[in-house]
Amino acid sequence: MKENNPYTTLCLSLFSLLLLVNPSLCLSSTPPVSELFEAWCKEHGKAYSSEREKLHRLRVFRDNLDFVARHNGNGSSSYALALNAFADLTDQEFRSSRLGLSRAAVNAGRPRIAGPGPGPGLGVPSSVDWRDKGAVTRVKDQGSCGACWSFSATGAIEGINKIFTGSLVSLSEQELVDCDKTYNDGCGGGLMDYAFQFVVDNHGIDTEDDYPYLVQDRTCNKQKLRRHIVTIDGYVDVPANNEKMLLQAVANQPVSVGISGGERAFQLYSKGVFTGPCSTSLDHAVLIVGYGSQNGVDYWIVKNSWGSRWGMDGYVYMQRNSGNAEGLCGINMLPSYPTKTSPNPPPSPAPGPTRCDLFTYCSEGKTCCCKSRFIGICLSWNCCGLDSAVCCKDHHYCCPQDYPVCDTTSNQCLKHSGNLTETEALRKRGSLRKQSSWQSIVEGWIL
Repeated sequence: MKENNPYTTLCLSLFSLLLLVNPSLCLSSTPPVSELFEAWCKEHGKAYSSEREKLHRLRVFRDNLDFVARHNGNGSSSYALALNAFADLTDQEFRSSRLGLSRAAVNAGRPRIAGPGPGPGLGVPSSVDWRDKGAVTRVKDQGSCGACWSFSATGAIEGINKIFTGSLVSLSEQELVDCDKTYNDGCGGGLMDYAFQFVVDNHGIDTEDDYPYLVQDRTCNKQKLRRHIVTIDGYVDVPANNEKMLLQAVANQPVSVGISGGERAFQLYSKGVFTGPCSTSLDHAVLIVGYGSQNGVDYWIVKNSWGSRWGMDGYVYMQRNSGNAEGLCGINMLPSYPTKTSPNPPPSPAPGPTRCDLFTYCSEGKTCCCKSRFIGICLSWNCCGLDSAVCCKDHHYCCPQDYPVCDTTSNQCLKHSGNLTETEALRKRGSLRKQSSWQSIVEGWIL
């Protein structure tokens, strides 16, 4: 994580405080907005490709600054805004890069799964916070990939796994992005119900440590797909627009929900109980991890996937009991949660050397490539320094599994042969390197 400059942080903090007192400050010349923008860029590690782009971002920043100042200067709102890491984005740019609940999946109608759940007459505690019970992992960051649905789904599975087994395990969003392709579409958007069903059908899901998030769609890693660290048995849809049943569900475990998350005020949210305004057109997926009340306003505790520097360390309080059946920003419209009644499988044995034949091995994470063959029998082996690699036919080179075409003429690994477009060629290209017996040979191929 980037180390913040204490002076820059102090300047921005003091300026945000002044905005609360004097909302017209952004229109004055002290300090100039350009200087504030420079401090903000240093604070958030922002750099731009050209002076023209930087000037454009300054104009967007100034507009967002005015918006923050007007809101905070109102004095009657239950929440405050701030110049957070998204202050150089227009609301349209923000919506195009930070959401990801599949409109097509929602509009087409998700599968309705009835299952055991709390009855409508059951009492619930006055407040619940699953973070205090150790059932919530750290706040994660989906980046500029529309994979919010995967973060919401893994968060719900992480929660029920902790409640059932007593162990909190951070699970792999990247596995869902790469491998859950029947209905979901990776960075192109998805739906939590389909993710839950994928984990059920796959008999489990891998950990984040073993299958880390890369902020992009990749080819499914079939080896890691078979690592079933945490399992679930099914999922339940909370009846739409039934806040009482949603409350009862959250009292039992963290719950996945859809919301309208593309509003400008939500983009720049800082603290307090968010009360809108916002539509009920669902475009973002989050996780409810509890509920409570503050100054007479009931709220949901919502975990987002925009990093810990958004909102209250990555969380937002969203108004509960808003008087609208759909809930604030549609939060009551699409709730669901996974169910778990079966223990997780025993831990898989630690991976060992890759076996080439009865007498020959390559070390862990490498691929055996036959160097010399006679009447179908491999007489000697080389080791490729990539897991599940493709061995080239010349017996001297190898390529990554998702760019498996060996082009020895141009010394490249390509996605497919034939009419390869420039975009496909440049997206991920690896240089061919010679195989070497008993050592890694293909490293650092360009992403």
